[in-house]
Amino acid sequence: MSDTAAPATRRSNPIHWLGYGLVGVIVLIGLISFVWTPYPLSDMAGGRLEAPSGEHWAGTDRLGRDLFTQLMIGARIALVVGCGAVLIGGSIGVVTGVLAAFATRFADDALAAVFDILIAFPTLLIAMLVVAAREEASLGTAILALGIGLSPIVGRVTRILTKRVLSQDYITAARVSGTGWGAIVIWHVLPNIAPFLGVNLALQFGLAVMAEASLSYLGLGAPPPNASWGRMLQEAQGTVYTAPWGAVLPGLALFVLVIGVNLLADSLRDRFDPTRRER
Repeated sequence: MSDTAAPATRRSNPIHWLGYGLVGVIVLIGLISFVWTPYPLSDMAGGRLEAPSGEHWAGTDRLGRDLFTQLMIGARIALVVGCGAVLIGGSIGVVTGVLAAFATRFADDALAAVFDILIAFPTLLIAMLVVAAREEASLGTAILALGIGLSPIVGRVTRILTKRVLSQDYITAARVSGTGWGAIVIWHVLPNIAPFLGVNLALQFGLAVMAEASLSYLGLGAPPPNASWGRMLQEAQGTVYTAPWGAVLPGLALFVLVIGVNLLADSLRDRFDPTRRER
C-alpha cells in the first residue's frame, strides 16, 4: 500500500506546486498582453512618476507611461526570449553533444575540451560578444546570442547522458540485431535522455531570462519601444528613491519567474531521477 502511495505524495509537494503557480501567472500575463493591455505602450498621457492607483495599477514612469502595461509586455518578452534561447541553445547543444558521444576518442576529447572552455565564460559575456559582432541590438539578436551562449552547457550535459545510454546492454543488443546508429539515436538515445535534458533546459530558461534582463539593462537587449524588465530597471535607477515602484515591480516580476522556473525544474528532477525520491 505504501509503495503505491509514495509517488502520489511526492508529486503533491506544495513547493513544486508553488513553482507551477508562479510560472503559470507570468505565462498568463504574457499571453494576455498579446490581445490586451491597460494602455498603449506609447501612451504618455499619465502624470510623471504617479504612484500606483486605480487608474494606473503599478504607477507611471518618468515619461508618464503606464508601468503595468510595461510589466505585461515585459512578461511577453521574457517568455519569448527564454523559449527562443532554449530552442536555439538546445538544438545546437543536443546535436553537438550526441556527435561528441558517437565520435572517435580524439574528437570526443576535443569537443569535450571546447565545451569546458566555453562554459568557463559566463553566458552573459558570450551573449555580449555575439551582440557586439552583429553590431546591432534587437530582440532577435538577443535570442540568438543567448542561445549560442547556452549551447555549450546543453552540449556537455547531452554528451554525458548519451555516453551513459550507449554503455547499456540494450544498445549492444540493438547493434547486434542490425539497427543503425541513426535509429538508435531516435528510438533509444533521445527518449532516454529527454527527461533529464528537460530539467537542464528548464534551468537554462531561467538563466536566459536573467541574461536578457542584464543585456537590456546594459542597452544591448530589445531596443525601445520594447518594454523588457531589464530596460525598466535601467530607466528607473534614477528615480529609485522618489518612485521606488518603478524598480521594485520589474525586479519582483523577474524574481517570481526565475524562482518559479527553478522550482519547476526541481519538480521535474524529483519526478525523473530515482535517486532523489523519498523512500
